Amino acid sequence: MLSIPKIPIDDYNYLLPDDRIAQKAAEPRDSSKLLLYNKGNISVNIFKNLPDCLAEGDHLVFNNTKVIPARIFTQNQNGARVEIFLLNPVGQDHSMALATTNTCRWECLIGNSKKWKSEEILSITIEDLRLELKREDNQIVKFEWEGGLHFSEILNRIGRLPLPPYIKHEADEEDSKRYQTVFSKIEGSVAAPTAGLHFTDEVLQNLADRGIRKSFLTLHVGAGTFLPVKVEDATQHAMHSESFEVSRQFLESIKTAGRLLVVGTTACRVMESLHNMALSVLDHTEPGFINQFAYVGENRKLSKYEVAETLLGYMNANGLEILKGRTSIMIIPGYEFKLIDGLITNFHQPKSTLLLLIAALIGDDWKKVYKSAMDNGFRFLSYGDSSLLIP
Repeated sequence: MLSIPKIPIDDYNYLLPDDRIAQKAAEPRDSSKLLLYNKGNISVNIFKNLPDCLAEGDHLVFNNTKVIPARIFTQNQNGARVEIFLLNPVGQDHSMALATTNTCRWECLIGNSKKWKSEEILSITIEDLRLELKREDNQIVKFEWEGGLHFSEILNRIGRLPLPPYIKHEADEEDSKRYQTVFSKIEGSVAAPTAGLHFTDEVLQNLADRGIRKSFLTLHVGAGTFLPVKVEDATQHAMHSESFEVSRQFLESIKTAGRLLVVGTTACRVMESLHNMALSVLDHTEPGFINQFAYVGENRKLSKYEVAETLLGYMNANGLEILKGRTSIMIIPGYEFKLIDGLITNFHQPKSTLLLLIAALIGDDWKKVYKSAMDNGFRFLSYGDSSLLIP
């Protein structure tokens, strides 16, 4: 693989005071602020007016993943509290694991793990439900139960919503609604695709009325999205991987899309990963996993139509209705975007891979955008305000 120029992570730092980190979501959703960056020009608006900022024929891509109650609390035989944070199912995809009715295995983060000895079986009992938890190694937990409930139903009974670590209150009833998008559908995320939190049914209808099309893909957001870059050279950061899927209908919809605008960095990563998947198909290799820098040294650039046609051909040849993959793609300054023409996104943490993606899209103007947001009282991070970035 060709070498990648070093990227000093300190170049992507800025001062984020604690009081600028939103602890609650705006109410109503579309009352949040919207910063517009259009080819270098910056202005400030309200998210409700997003349809006025777009043009007929624009095409929005949304991530319809749904956050699961991924935090589970129990006790060992001595009464010590143990927290289990679900990350990824083992040996199954999210849909299959959440639909199981007696047992499943998950990769987990375990809080207070020293209090859970490997041979000890923990349990949770609520009314007629008894869930047993067996530790298979440092991170793999096997869940077993009787009664025929889907694992997703069990989580809804015993689990808690996993708010980001910088939100300082425990998840409550309000969060259970507001930390989901109005179009959330496919369960599996442990973090919300927060760019979508600003949309209301009214905004979606106004977009449709103006001739702005929309499509939905699914990427299950992992806890790795919150990991800061801790190495001096950002290219040495080990990027997390996340599973995604797109339908035949989705690929058909983007073939003739006009200006393609993605809602969130998650949708952005999927779209750019689809380009790599299409190249894999053309190279007669299995298109399942996109590694961190799969694009380095690759000079081919396919159109939206070519990507969609290539992947649809692969699906036809393999009898697939849904195309599934997993991506670790890390989009950094210097990256040439293949499929997207713009991005709707919140304001991200200093020294994060998400901020690197923003810098890849609009260059050093990210500093102007973030300064303008600070100067205009914008709120930051998951429950914060929004931006529309057109490079």
